[in-house]
Amino acid sequence: MLRTARFTLWREVHLFWVERAVEIGGRVGMACFGLVHLVVAWLAVQVALGDSPAEADQKGALATIAAQPLGVALLIALAAGLAAFAVWQLLSAFFGHRWISDQRKRTIKRSTSAARGVAGIVLAVIAVNFLIGAGQESGDQSQKTLTAELLALPGGPWIVAAIAAVVFGVGVAAVLKGVRRTFLEELDLTRLPAGTRTWTRRLGMTGYPAKGIAFAVVGILLALAGFTADPNRAGGLDQALRELAALPFGVFVLLAVALGLAAFGVYCFADARCRRP
Repeated sequence: MLRTARFTLWREVHLFWVERAVEIGGRVGMACFGLVHLVVAWLAVQVALGDSPAEADQKGALATIAAQPLGVALLIALAAGLAAFAVWQLLSAFFGHRWISDQRKRTIKRSTSAARGVAGIVLAVIAVNFLIGAGQESGDQSQKTLTAELLALPGGPWIVAAIAAVVFGVGVAAVLKGVRRTFLEELDLTRLPAGTRTWTRRLGMTGYPAKGIAFAVVGILLALAGFTADPNRAGGLDQALRELAALPFGVFVLLAVALGLAAFGVYCFADARCRRP
């Protein structure tokens, strides 16, 4: 019995440290996620000003980082951080958010963590592709290629339209999350210095709607591709931002969205420190 008790204690201690290591890695990865959004925001500003050397999306952001001095080292660190973030969020999707008593809300939060985990995996894979020289196709072109493959399936236009509805819904949910400030439920603001808590709220209230608008436009582009059976109508974040720039007063709209994306990027650094496990 004593041996069993010692084994149980040993297992619990090791599980604690494994969970702790995953959490720390995930928080570092959340900061990497914020860095990517800051670079996307900078690229969006360049699109608004008519000077965009790279696509204003996550892939363009990683390409921009890769082109910097020590770019390879930065990409390796980003890939590792984003992978750790993905693991943390996927584990949260199965075991996290235990602080929420309402089962329905807990399920929603876990679903959101799963989506973030998938996003982290995608970004980590893109970063690795750049490291091995396989990331040459643009994000928008990848989107068009995938949409064309889906459209070729039986019922393809309906499949694309359904995906478009999901993407648009994610965008609307992000806008509402910022407007209603429900993102605060995920944070333990007591972990932050008192002087930064108000700014964290403001950054989230600005960043989530901006990100949501970008997602909603991507959803609209996908819907157009599905309804017209034309994959060239589809596009990723870069094309969505360019569509915003083409609107009346679009430069100002895009600059506002870019500012919001930058706000979300900074918010991610605070989120990394005070997110509830």
